[in-house]
Amino acid sequence: MDRPLIVIDPDPRGLSDTFEPSVFAKLQSLGRLEIHEGAGRMAAERLDALLPDTVLLIGQSDMPRVRLDRALNLRAIINVETNFLQNVDYETCFARGVHVLTPSSAFAKPVAEMTLGLMIDLARGITAADRATRAGVEKWLLDGAAGCFSLYGAEVGLIGFGDLARAFVPLLAPFGCKLKVYDPWVSAHYMAGFGVTAATLDEVLSTSQAIIVFAAVTSDNQGFLGKREFELIRPGSIFLLMSRAAVVDFPEFLRQIELGRFRAATDVFPSEPAPRDDPARRVEGLVLSPHRAGAMVDSLYEIGRQTVADAELILKGLPPMSCRRAQRETVLRSRSKPIERG
Repeated sequence: MDRPLIVIDPDPRGLSDTFEPSVFAKLQSLGRLEIHEGAGRMAAERLDALLPDTVLLIGQSDMPRVRLDRALNLRAIINVETNFLQNVDYETCFARGVHVLTPSSAFAKPVAEMTLGLMIDLARGITAADRATRAGVEKWLLDGAAGCFSLYGAEVGLIGFGDLARAFVPLLAPFGCKLKVYDPWVSAHYMAGFGVTAATLDEVLSTSQAIIVFAAVTSDNQGFLGKREFELIRPGSIFLLMSRAAVVDFPEFLRQIELGRFRAATDVFPSEPAPRDDPARRVEGLVLSPHRAGAMVDSLYEIGRQTVADAELILKGLPPMSCRRAQRETVLRSRSKPIERG
């Protein structure tokens, strides 16, 4: 019997960055691999020639209806970029029972960890005190803690309750925070199972000392955090942008920080890498992180682990369990952009 054909077109991920040796050896044991390595996607002529025999496609190749019509043996597309991009004919995949998957939770724990670190930094003024001390303008003892607060018992609001937020919530348990969450795609009953309370966006913004944005970008929410929303935030609060920059009006975000309404941190920018003259670089009260919250070697390896685990199940005729599946009700509203090398 012929071994199933697995096509791997991983750009912008590097093959060795994503699959540790033991996991790649497991993948090799599952079928015959056709791999594209190097910058850019697999050449269209090569991919088109492989599609009739392809059983699994690992990567983010464009898969419109015309290609799916050639790939009648295809069982799954696994996007190792970890987003659902608008380059797949999802309706055709749903109709034919082709799984479209992404190992989206691979970055959840490291992002949650850095979020907690930045949250403590902002609440206690750690980076601000360091900068002031180096400049010789520091204040000492209680004077140096003016405007700071403890996370113990703090009111915390989350915007978005996907993989990142669900990984973050357990880290707050020792602090006894009062947690409210806004996410119109998640039920209050589901949130309650994690010990958090569903709330409106306005309630989260107006009642929280610490606000963390984990929301993904959709057709409904681009720039939905703007002037009106920022002005609901209590002065002296902290605001962390940990998901996608497109969910905020970024110039207004910077303006509100400069006005002193809140202190903030961001791991994301509207354009990445951010240009040298990006105004965010000059804003006091803003802690900057160059999109590195999830950038850990083990996070990339987790992408490979989840991919291979589900590939093995699918080839056995079983449903995938590790990766997130594209859902008809939501995937066409996703506005994630491909990551770029650089």
